[in-house]
Amino acid sequence: MTREEKLNVIEDLTAQLSENATIYLADISGLDATTTSNLRRACFKANVKLSVVKNTLLAKAMEASDKDFGELPGVLKGNTSLMFAEAGNGPAKLIKTFRKKSDKPLLKGAFVEEAIFVGDDKLDTLVNIKSKEEMIGEIIGLLQSPAKNVISGLKSGGGKLAGILKTLSERE
Repeated sequence: MTREEKLNVIEDLTAQLSENATIYLADISGLDATTTSNLRRACFKANVKLSVVKNTLLAKAMEASDKDFGELPGVLKGNTSLMFAEAGNGPAKLIKTFRKKSDKPLLKGAFVEEAIFVGDDKLDTLVNIKSKEEMIGEIIGLLQSPAKNVISGLKSGGGKLAGILKTLSERE
């Protein structure tokens, strides 16, 4: 690879790092062709972009990026694959599901919405991260519950203040 090609790869990686809020580093070394193909297919279905990168080029891209990757450059040893996704827990769920049939991929580290996770032992923590959509759904559900109680209290109380208060106090 020429110096110019390396610079182009670093620029591309820097752009990808800047554009994505969810970045996972994984080790998929040792997978045979069929298992690798299955992993790529699973990534495609889960809307996770997977690519194998050279550690030195990725380290330079991390340096050039406007993000603070903390300890993540320290895990760039051996085989490294990048996983990008919209959902913060998407790659973690994919890795966990895939490891029911295989011992890889191993999680080296992750950068999720500026939080840094290092090590395969953080996989369960990452699986449990809720996406923005899931959090909004939970908040809406929590907000709707009291409103439903008030509305049902108004209906069952016959419109009289005493009846409404009695109904609402019974529900608490």
